[in-house]
Amino acid sequence: MEFLGTTQTASFCGPKKGCGLQALPPAGQEPVVQECYQPFHLPGYRYLNAWRPSVFHKIATSQTIPEECSGIRRPPTILPSLRSALFCRYTPRDWDRSNDLQIRNAEASRLWASRLTGDSLRIMQDKDQLIHQMQEGTSRNLGQRLSDLGFWKSELCYELDRLLTESSSMDTLKRRLECAAEEVNCPLQVALECLYNREKRIGIDLVHDDVEKNLIREVDLLKCCQDQMRKLAKRIDFQIRDNRDAQHSLERDIEDKSSAQYIDENCFNLRSTSDSISFFHGMEKFDGTVSIPETWVKFSNDNIRHAQNMRANSIRLREEAEHLFETLSDQMWKQFTNTNLAFNARISEETDVKNKLQTQLAKILQEIFQAENTIMLLERAIVAKECPLKMAQTMLACRTRRPNVELCRDVPQFRLVNEVFTIDDTLQTLKLRLRETQDTLQLLVMTKSRLEHELAIKANTLCIDKDKCMSMRKSFPSTPRLTGYTCSAIGSGPYANHAPRISSGPCSGSALCRGPASCGGGASCGGGASCGGHAPYGSALCPHSVSRSGPGFAPVC
Repeated sequence: MEFLGTTQTASFCGPKKGCGLQALPPAGQEPVVQECYQPFHLPGYRYLNAWRPSVFHKIATSQTIPEECSGIRRPPTILPSLRSALFCRYTPRDWDRSNDLQIRNAEASRLWASRLTGDSLRIMQDKDQLIHQMQEGTSRNLGQRLSDLGFWKSELCYELDRLLTESSSMDTLKRRLECAAEEVNCPLQVALECLYNREKRIGIDLVHDDVEKNLIREVDLLKCCQDQMRKLAKRIDFQIRDNRDAQHSLERDIEDKSSAQYIDENCFNLRSTSDSISFFHGMEKFDGTVSIPETWVKFSNDNIRHAQNMRANSIRLREEAEHLFETLSDQMWKQFTNTNLAFNARISEETDVKNKLQTQLAKILQEIFQAENTIMLLERAIVAKECPLKMAQTMLACRTRRPNVELCRDVPQFRLVNEVFTIDDTLQTLKLRLRETQDTLQLLVMTKSRLEHELAIKANTLCIDKDKCMSMRKSFPSTPRLTGYTCSAIGSGPYANHAPRISSGPCSGSALCRGPASCGGGASCGGGASCGGHAPYGSALCPHSVSRSGPGFAPVC
């Protein structure tokens, strides 16, 4: 059987019954709307049922059938198509009611859609404004962060520059101390050489005088100055290491801040339209930070304070070094001057004593000459008195041969006897004077020898003090050299011609000006004196060997 027309379950297939349906709601009454707004999802992640209109809203406009009509509803009757066609008509009232209902439903849907559109636009504007404000806040925070980074980076760079300058000054100061310590070697060698040379004095001149005391004091002072300079150089070396440690900390901090500044600048310059942006899901849940702003500021501040402390220590060391330079230079100059004054006073005393000895020697030589003349005159007088004695004795001997009574003790006999006694007494007196004069001459000769020996000793002492020692002490390192501004090697500079030498023997002579004298070699005081030989420097003086030759180191008579 073929069914034509409508379905059998259509509501208009049965007889029309009044079910007590109410009239449609007035046009002015708005339909009941149930909001079910879903949150916004990112593109590509839309809700699966977002296409269903019932998700967003549901309009309840249909009237429910009263309970009393529910029991009257009869089951649908299966009618043939011709019969059902007779009952498939609506009344105009149904048609108008259906149209009004559709219009009101459409109006409600339109109003809801309009309201939803306005709410969506408002929400989009609010969210856009919120996101814009958040982006501005983020940009402002990044700008403040960049400003903080720039400030601390500039502070670190400024402190690093000052620390580098201070480290360079410390390096220069260390070299100055080393040069000054090396510069002290030359006057120290000169002082030691003077002490060694003065050990070659002879006899009574080997005294512990003011010169030797000042030389020992000078050697101790120079060694003490060297030790202080080297100790301070070691302290400066340790301080330079601490400065480098602080420098490395600053450089690492500056490098880290440069990297962070570069990254934050790139983030600050990013825009929503930038090409380099992309999704990084889950990054907001990852927290890899290791510090907070307070600890971040404290870290850089601690580095700066550490560098400032190192600079303060360096400045104190530099001030201490400058004061040490000034003090030691003044002390060394003062001691050098005192030693030279002691040398000059000693040389003056030795020269005065030598001149007095030479005067006495000249007088002794005169006395010797006179004694020799006196001895010669006495000998001649003794020889001259022998003939009268012989004559008187001969006369007495002849008169003893007178016969008998003629042997008379007469006046001639008496006078002859007296003459013999007188001449004999005169001879004895002259001989005694001769012996005394000879003894005196021998004493004068011995005195002359002692004076000549003393003069040789004084000449040797003067040769050591005046010619050897003072020739090396004619100059002293200048204040710039003692303070390390200029550095000269050993064997150059003001002591190039006064390098310390060690001779193998003392200067001594057997005669004043006409005898040989030894001065390490066969040196003669009579002219063309030379000191030949080759003496090595001691380990305390110099590793080199210097041959010594020339009249400057020969004894001056």
